[in-house]
Amino acid sequence: MTSLPTEMTTTAPWQWPEETWRREVNRVRAGRKLVHGNPARRWPNAAKCAVLISYDSDHETPYLRDGQTSPGSLAQGEYGSRSAVPRILEMLARHEVPTSFYVPAVSALLHPQDIDAYVAGGHEVAVHGWIHERNTQLPYEAELDLMGRAADTLEKLSGTRPIGIRTPSWDFSHSTLHVIKELGLVYDSSLMADDEPYELDADGTPTGIIEIPVEWIRDDAPYFMMDRFGGLRPHLSPYEVERIWIDEFEAAYTAGSMFELTLHPHISGHRSRLAMVDRLLSHIRSFDNIWFGTHADLARHIVDMTPGSTTDLPSGRS
Repeated sequence: MTSLPTEMTTTAPWQWPEETWRREVNRVRAGRKLVHGNPARRWPNAAKCAVLISYDSDHETPYLRDGQTSPGSLAQGEYGSRSAVPRILEMLARHEVPTSFYVPAVSALLHPQDIDAYVAGGHEVAVHGWIHERNTQLPYEAELDLMGRAADTLEKLSGTRPIGIRTPSWDFSHSTLHVIKELGLVYDSSLMADDEPYELDADGTPTGIIEIPVEWIRDDAPYFMMDRFGGLRPHLSPYEVERIWIDEFEAAYTAGSMFELTLHPHISGHRSRLAMVDRLLSHIRSFDNIWFGTHADLARHIVDMTPGSTTDLPSGRS
């Protein structure tokens, strides 16, 4: 774990001098917006609204990360690959929606057939940690090693080097941005400072890293997670969550903006919840001038539209 300055461990936050809290705020900060001002060039294909669907294929890894190896827990994760992924891929193919799959390396090694299926479907495979570790609990060296091995594993299994990352549980440590730069990744999708892509700044300095922001409102886990030995229970029906996401999409469409959705096979791959996502995609498809793409596709578009960019990206659909 990254060590904290002495004044942060010996004094209460309300006692910190201004230089301390300013330094902490500025470690990783939202920099310039990266979408073009010209409506015809903001999104690929001159679309009015960009829609990005993503799945975090965690499967068994959150349980393994916490040392939970009971067959009951692991079976919940196994469902994500065994039952949910085939249904999800059929639905995505039917709606013609290219999707980003963020895959922990251990999940990929347990279920290499998933990676084959994602690639065959024309989807993106991107970094999501080694075993869904918590980055804020790791020293820099361990975080770099795990993320590096994860990228190598996904490249070996998918045949393509990942260009993007989503940190497990969106857990972004003081070292994570340095790890992203060290690995040569082009974009991150773990932070929440805007509704649209922006550049990440480190200590006030632009890094060139694209942030494609997420939000817990547009994630299935807060609504549907379940812990049989704790107080965590699903608290909304699929229809209620669908209404929230429809409102989020329609507001993005009206603004000519971006709608990004984060799902999990072992959570939203169950039949009633898959039907929810199916209806949502049908609703979005009923609107004119929508662009569906992967996070990597959008990153390529941003690089192409950014004057002076020297980032070398593999070609893609956009």
